[in-house]
Amino acid sequence: MRGPLSCLVVAAVLLLAPIPAPAAREADAPAAVPDWLAPKISGLTAEQRDFLLSKDAERFAGTRERLHQRLRNKSPEEIAAYVEGMMTVTKAAAFDPARDMAAIPLNTASSEFNAWKVPRPAVLNPKREPGPFALGYYANRRAGIRTFADAPVAIYPEDLVAGNVDVAIVGAPLDMGSYMRGARFGPQAMRNEYGAGGVDMNTLVDPSKVLNIVDYGDIAVDNMSTERTVHHVRERVAEIARTGALPFVIGGDHSLEYPNIAGLADVHGKGSFSVIHFDAHYDAGSDQPHFITHGQPVYRVVKEGHVPGRNFIQVGLRGPWPGPGGFEWMRNNGMRYHTMAEIEKRGWDETMKRVLAEAREGGRKLYISFDVDVLDPAFMPGTGTPVPGGLTMREAMPLVRRLCAENGVVGFEIVELAPMIDASYRSALNANFVLHACLTGVAMRKQGITEAGFLSELTTGHQQPEAGRAGERAGKVEQVEAAYGTGRRSGD
Repeated sequence: MRGPLSCLVVAAVLLLAPIPAPAAREADAPAAVPDWLAPKISGLTAEQRDFLLSKDAERFAGTRERLHQRLRNKSPEEIAAYVEGMMTVTKAAAFDPARDMAAIPLNTASSEFNAWKVPRPAVLNPKREPGPFALGYYANRRAGIRTFADAPVAIYPEDLVAGNVDVAIVGAPLDMGSYMRGARFGPQAMRNEYGAGGVDMNTLVDPSKVLNIVDYGDIAVDNMSTERTVHHVRERVAEIARTGALPFVIGGDHSLEYPNIAGLADVHGKGSFSVIHFDAHYDAGSDQPHFITHGQPVYRVVKEGHVPGRNFIQVGLRGPWPGPGGFEWMRNNGMRYHTMAEIEKRGWDETMKRVLAEAREGGRKLYISFDVDVLDPAFMPGTGTPVPGGLTMREAMPLVRRLCAENGVVGFEIVELAPMIDASYRSALNANFVLHACLTGVAMRKQGITEAGFLSELTTGHQQPEAGRAGERAGKVEQVEAAYGTGRRSGD
């Protein structure tokens, strides 16, 4: 009889697609050896000397100069021991096929192997005609079961097609791709907070009256495996896109950007759309043990060819990451980026004009990835990796609205909301207002309102005293009724 261990297989079978390991770095030019150091390292072996002059050794101190400072007062014997210690750490950190698993084994004999993502057949539900439907007892949807933007619910792709749905808002409560847990509560918090529905005062457009919007539920996640989850997310995003609806994904952490974009590329084609990436971080890390985390989706999307670097626009970068190497990588791959340093130098209005102009290049549609940590922590304390000095809501909302109005959109995501670390609720509130800004833009475009920077004439100027005089002539001035507040009508 086969034991349970014989049923274990490596999880490589379950990965989305084989991904080559990052290419080995080209050999670095040997570092120059100061005159004072040369005699001290003359007794090192060739291997030790090569390591000392490599970038690997430099990383232990941060710079070559700092490494030299650490060695200056050491004897030749102490330097040899120091180099050997660095080599030991470097070798131990690398993959060793004799010691390490290349992937995590899974128990394929488990009857629950795919239970987490098996769809419920429609035949098991009460019979109904396909299409969106409202939840709750009351006509006022806010009084019933809460949904994204107080929208009706859809369950199957057939519902999206039958309802001619424009936007399917779907939760993706994944936070295993992040070092800070809590983003999996993002969809729940945004459903429970207001801000995603109603009229937009800036434009007097009400997305709920222009668009067919539905809450498409939450995508199932395997909270033991980011890799298995992103594969399923990719399938579900593609499922929405194939119906003609726009997937609006509510995260969850930023590892979701990879399956969201890959799923859209599966439907629309690789390289067919651009990405606007709002974030404090560039999220293009590559030298990590896992192929997908919340700090790597941009690299993987570019590496697999879903969106070329020249079609990426980064907005809001700041803080300690990336360093010079990351900026060089973005430049080498044709990526446009707009840091908070640029905003400090050029001003917000000028930077926003550049972002909008770049978004229109080539006439491609846009995917908008909005990591809430692009906002300053004063507006978004509920996120796992806050960085001071970010965008204000006053800056973010008009830009998102304009991007979604002045360009065709293939999808939208808002990620990294961790509501449990914000007792004030303003993080979920502001996240909903960002979502509403994009919904407003999509609604404007559907109505044919694509004028650059459109704002309602009615809400941008009171036009007094002329407007008041016109109201008087038309008999539209409110008549005084002294008994109004008593509940009695005049003359009673």
